[in-house]
Amino acid sequence: MSGEASAPPATSPRAPRPGIQKSSGAVTRKGDRGAKEKPATVLPPVGEEEPKNPEEYQCTGILEVDFAELCTRCGYTDFPKVVTRPRPQTAFAPSASTSEKPTVDDQRLSGSCSLNSLESKYVYFRPTIQVELEPEDKSVKEIYIRGWKVEERILGIFSKCLPSLSQLQAINLWKVGLTDKTLTTFIALLPLCSSTLRKVSLEGNPLPEQSYHKLMAADSTIAHLSLRNNNIDDHGARLLGQALSTLHSCNRTLVSLNLGFNHIGDEGAGYIADGLRLNRSLLWLSLAHNRIQDKGALKLAEVLRPFELTHIEVVERRRLLLEKGSQERSRSPSTSRHGDSKTERDKNQLMGVSSFALVEKDKMQTVKTPKGLGKKKEKSGEVVKKEEKSGPGQSPTQGTPKKEDSAKAGKGKVTIPEQKLSKGKGAKTGSKEKRSILMESEHSGQSLDYNRPSKHQLVGEATEMVNPLLEPVEHRDGKVFMPGNKVLLHLNLLRNRITEVGLEAFLTVVQYQAQFTKSKSACKGPVGLLWLSLAKNCFSPQCPAYTMIQELMLPRDPINKSKHKEEEPVASCT
Repeated sequence: MSGEASAPPATSPRAPRPGIQKSSGAVTRKGDRGAKEKPATVLPPVGEEEPKNPEEYQCTGILEVDFAELCTRCGYTDFPKVVTRPRPQTAFAPSASTSEKPTVDDQRLSGSCSLNSLESKYVYFRPTIQVELEPEDKSVKEIYIRGWKVEERILGIFSKCLPSLSQLQAINLWKVGLTDKTLTTFIALLPLCSSTLRKVSLEGNPLPEQSYHKLMAADSTIAHLSLRNNNIDDHGARLLGQALSTLHSCNRTLVSLNLGFNHIGDEGAGYIADGLRLNRSLLWLSLAHNRIQDKGALKLAEVLRPFELTHIEVVERRRLLLEKGSQERSRSPSTSRHGDSKTERDKNQLMGVSSFALVEKDKMQTVKTPKGLGKKKEKSGEVVKKEEKSGPGQSPTQGTPKKEDSAKAGKGKVTIPEQKLSKGKGAKTGSKEKRSILMESEHSGQSLDYNRPSKHQLVGEATEMVNPLLEPVEHRDGKVFMPGNKVLLHLNLLRNRITEVGLEAFLTVVQYQAQFTKSKSACKGPVGLLWLSLAKNCFSPQCPAYTMIQELMLPRDPINKSKHKEEEPVASCT
């Protein structure tokens, strides 16, 4: 009997199976197949495995939709929302009716629980991705992420959704907990983004290894970089200085660099100064709120006026001259006319004269300029003159295209030796490069409008710039002197520890550059600093040297010039 009693439980699990088949009715085997397929999409474990393949998602170019969808597919249930960046409110003007408003607000607050205000404050401080949109097509122009940790997985999501933003110009990460590893991941996604991305701001993200110099690599497309409040010390400044330029490499895309609110001292300022020796692209540099004293100030001032080349730099310059001469001899045809000009080139190479001027001179000796073409070039020169007179905030470097046109017209002179054509195939690419640099310098004169990158990027034309060691030099007492860095237009040394000793060095720089501007060679290229800030240092504001610096810099300031031009018509009307 015990065996018979155990038989019903053995058959009872089988009883529901026919019931399930009966409930399906006439579906029979097809219904069984459907019943087997449905649990594959309904069961939670399988549903959690589905988001592991976000590569299948095709981004639409709408950041709010793409980021939310990719986060969901990666398994995130709570993730930051994409919101439009709030614009600054206008200042509240008190009026007679303001006395009524507090009473209304008090009534509303008393009628509702204070929990509503707490919730609104909580929503305000919740992690978000703030975006700034273009007014025309509402495309994302800038991205702001502030105050929440950006992990490796979030950067992976950004690497998929950011490339679809065709108008992205800037990425701002403020206190997002970056590490040296996540910084490497962030740098890897930058080339995937649109070519319009020119500005990167990483503020409040101190790194143990201080590997910020990786953002300034040779293949970097970043034009504006802000590294404020990152605890960068002399070690980090050494890496950044080497990224600006060394004897065999030079960054040619970075236009502005903000290193304010860091821990850079005299040694670090010396490294930055070494990077400025052979760098001819940086227009804007801020070292405000650091720990620079007189020794570092002397180093920075030294590279802004004629400085002596070291033995290694002299040897490298001779090697470049010999290499350049051999390349030109191999390219020039074996005719008597070119043979004569070739010997002339070799002589001028030793004198530091640009070979591009000689090539243009040879062309003008044999080819006569058509009348119509000459008129066109004269008109273009007139247009450049109008551009020099138009608009506030323009740097003196904007006269360079006119000089290039005059060289084409037959004067046979080169305007900026550091922006010379390397292959001598024509002047079109060189003029494009000059226009791009001038556009960036124009932006620097107008507080560096990061949101309007130039159409002609410096990245594609960087190969057309010549090594600064090939610039014309001066020989004195058996030493070789370079004219100094005159490309840097803006230097901010606010709130450091500079005394009158360092102040005298900058006074010498300003006097030299002001005298250079008045000379005939001033119109041939960059003329040096247009804005210099030395306030809040360890000297009296009434110091004679400081007062003289301000007097010399006032007419050079493009903003002051624009104000003066605006006041002149008003005075004439009155």
